[in-house]
Parts: sequence; structure tokens; C-alpha cells
Amino acid sequence: QVELVESGGGLVHPGGSLRLSCVASGKVASIPVMGWYRQAPGKQRELVATAPSRGSPAYADSVKGRFTISRDNAENTVSLQMNSLKPEDKAVYYCNALTIEEPMTYPKTYWGQGTQVTVSS
Repeated sequence: QVELVESGGGLVHPGGSLRLSCVASGKVASIPVMGWYRQAPGKQRELVATAPSRGSPAYADSVKGRFTISRDNAENTVSLQMNSLKPEDKAVYYCNALTIEEPMTYPKTYWGQGTQVTVSS
């Protein structure tokens, strides 16, 4: 079993910055992908950014150039630096991890509890 714990949400003015962090705890063999999703009221959950354990991160078009995802494979953490925030970035942000808990087993997906990001003047 893996637990994802997020931190760093809050209220910020348009143009401001926030940094979200997530730490994965529990016994795992590997975490091939960690990422961030968000869900605004009345909308479906959407991908924000993903960071594979090897390779380049990927971003939603709406956040490219403003958000930066980074991860520490040794510590099983992933962070999302959000700059130039806009009112439309307001949402609950969820940490996501695709894990392999034992070698030669199917991967499992875990979600954090979510952290609220509000962008308002």
C-alpha cells in the first residue's frame, strides 16, 4: 500500500506563485511515473504534468511555460512549481503515482487527498 501526501496549496493573487509538494510513502519496488492532476468545480479531472523516473516531463498545453514539475527518485517526492498563476488555474490539485510494489507485478495507481489552489484578486 502506498500513501501520497500533498502540501503547499493556498490562496494567491493572479500572477503569483505557489509550490506543491507530494511525498509517497510505503513499500514499493519502483514508481515509474509521478504527476499532478487537477479538478475544477463542475469539470473533469485533468492532467497537469507528469514526470517519469527516466525521461522528460510532460505538461498540459494550458500550463506549459508557467509550471515546472520535478521529482526526486531517491526520496519518492514530486513537486510542482506554479508561476504566473491565473484564475482559471483554480482547482483541487491531486498528486498521482503509478507504482510497482513488487517486481514482476502489475502497476497500481494511487492518488493523494488533494490540495486546494485558489487564484483570486
